[in-house]
Amino acid sequence: MTVVGPFGLSVRDQALEADVQAGLAAVEEGLLEATKSEVPFITEAAQHLVRAGGKRFRPLLVMLAARFGDPYAPGLVPSAVVVELTHLATLYHDDVMDEADVRRGVPSANARWGNSVAVLTGDFLFARASHILADLGPEAVRVQAEAFERLVTGQILETAGPMDGRDPVEHYLEVLSGKTGALVAVACRFGAMMSGADETVVDVLTQYGERLGVAFQLADDVLDIASDSHESGKTPGTDLREGIPTLPVLRLRERVARLGLAEDIALCELLDSDLTDDARHAEALTRLRAHPALEQARKDTVRYVEDARAALAPLAECNAKAALIELCDAVVHRAG
Repeated sequence: MTVVGPFGLSVRDQALEADVQAGLAAVEEGLLEATKSEVPFITEAAQHLVRAGGKRFRPLLVMLAARFGDPYAPGLVPSAVVVELTHLATLYHDDVMDEADVRRGVPSANARWGNSVAVLTGDFLFARASHILADLGPEAVRVQAEAFERLVTGQILETAGPMDGRDPVEHYLEVLSGKTGALVAVACRFGAMMSGADETVVDVLTQYGERLGVAFQLADDVLDIASDSHESGKTPGTDLREGIPTLPVLRLRERVARLGLAEDIALCELLDSDLTDDARHAEALTRLRAHPALEQARKDTVRYVEDARAALAPLAECNAKAALIELCDAVVHRAG
């Protein structure tokens, strides 16, 4: 059994492993090429997160989805570069909005160069992604544009918060479907589409990607509370400090509304206080890590993973399908 990609994904087929590794290496070269500029400072800023590494989760999905068609089709690597560039661009913008100090174990771009440079660098990456996309045809442009609209809509919905009477958990899951699910779905869609797979297969893999993407973000929510910075590559409790309610916090508030327990109410009051204070922030993290709401968030993650796994049922059994199923297991493992 060999290993490839994020989370130590095991691949039993040597030819599949070799092809996926070669594809990911080509994507890495493509990312470095796409982030070059005639202005050295722009190159440095644009390559900041590329060189910091990352799981390359979305390019991996492009390569695996391509196994259901022609895995050597010329559009695969460029489409994977487009998806990863788009993802990287959103990270630059997210870190500005969250005032994050660390990303992928290195200082965030906004912490290093300021918010203006970080925002403009994200815009530069979007521009480069669009340039590559233009060569992949109008259908690819349409798919990416729709996904990008959903991504931005999800971010706006998160900022605006749920409307009166809307269940906060349902609202949050809708936010994640746009912010994260849409782009992961595009990774799977591009892989299948560029490889010439049947339309039914393209649809199956797109559904899988959407559900896996939401599960992936839910696992991140759990990690943000449960892990240390060494594990997650960013400062734990960043969303807590910024007052952004992720799923563990939403499940806590739901429990307060249902049971009204004094200790839960006290924890909510702590979360509503000024968590820029390091002592309060540390106490909030400690108490949430021991709270049933975190375990409920883990169960929610598993539910979305199982939905993703079920989406793959129509596909014929093969090593690529087995790898996609193992990615489901890996996401559950991340969530503990």
